[in-house]
Amino acid sequence: MKLWQKNYTLDALIEKFTVGNDYLLDHALVPFDCQASIAHASMLAHVGLLTQQEATQLSTALQEIIELWSKGCFAITPSDEDCHTAIENHLTKKLGALGQKIHTGRSRNDQVLTALRLYEKDALAKVQVQLKAFQQTAAATALTWQDIPLPGYTHMRKAMPTTVDVWLDAYAHAVNDDLTLLDGLLKLIDQCPLGSGAGFGVPTLPLDPGYTAKALGFAQHFTNPMHIHATRGKYEANIVHLASQIIFDLNKCATDIVTLSMSEFGFFVLAPQVCTGSSIMPQKKNPDALELVRGYYHVVCGYEVAIKGIAGNLMSGYHRDLQLIKQPVMSSLDITLQALEVMTIVLQNLRINPQRCADAMTHELYATEKVYELVKQGVPFRQAYQMISKEYFEKDNHEELKK
Repeated sequence: MKLWQKNYTLDALIEKFTVGNDYLLDHALVPFDCQASIAHASMLAHVGLLTQQEATQLSTALQEIIELWSKGCFAITPSDEDCHTAIENHLTKKLGALGQKIHTGRSRNDQVLTALRLYEKDALAKVQVQLKAFQQTAAATALTWQDIPLPGYTHMRKAMPTTVDVWLDAYAHAVNDDLTLLDGLLKLIDQCPLGSGAGFGVPTLPLDPGYTAKALGFAQHFTNPMHIHATRGKYEANIVHLASQIIFDLNKCATDIVTLSMSEFGFFVLAPQVCTGSSIMPQKKNPDALELVRGYYHVVCGYEVAIKGIAGNLMSGYHRDLQLIKQPVMSSLDITLQALEVMTIVLQNLRINPQRCADAMTHELYATEKVYELVKQGVPFRQAYQMISKEYFEKDNHEELKK
């Protein structure tokens, strides 16, 4: 039975269209919706709308659902629409009329939003752990290949000298930026929506949103029911923006490694276990994983645009359009976690060819150093620049004439 069931039958095509893929996506939300329902039942007992025995029975049944889910034994069918209906139907089947009491004092709107916030908090905590693992790997790999010279490039041309460890350490520093954004985002979403109903509060019932928020580990509960519902889409866009910033750095790192491990450069060597092969060319070891990390950056950026587009221009209150935000958020978080894990493995197994790096440290890389040697002798910078520029252009022309 649907949570909104009336005395008519919905057209089958309309039902299929409105359900979409929620019944598949919602498998990830099952434990979070159960946790929220356990806290909600406890709060209802706290304010006298359920007996303590009823709350205990509901809590036990909800824990059983979590256990079934963890074993892959809790099914959500298209007729259920989503995990929220599947859970309530399971409770009603098991507990009879008591199962129908679980929805007292809440709407599916605040129920869904609470499950999503719990899911997002959990996923972001995992991203935080994996970010730090990537950062530690980058720092450790930098120490392994310390002081090995490496050409620095601007405009895809040799520019100035650097070292392998400086290159790697740049990505360790980039993680600090991402962690700063993530910390702020975790604080932003740490508000419990339960008790806000459909966005206008719950009339007459003596609910205690602060009790529920504390039971679920939220830092605070909503203070304005319309505001907390208006954050749906807004906060998700911020989450996916964070994902895009993380993968922006991974994209650049992947591009560096793909380029500098080409045989034409040969500075880096990719381990065989991170490469795939060709179906026709037996010699090939392809950096497919790195190329996918590059590509996923654009996929996640597209998700961010989609969320902002869907959520924009909607009147205050809930709209079914917001259902379409769930998949982009979940996919972005999954992609981010996988990309971080992949890049961590790549860096752990990355090898450097010190000889190829040394051979690439050609004379033009030191032109700026020569300018500053003259500056230290008292030559004005612009004069020193012109002097060294002339020297290098004459040398380059001479080399071209010899050819």
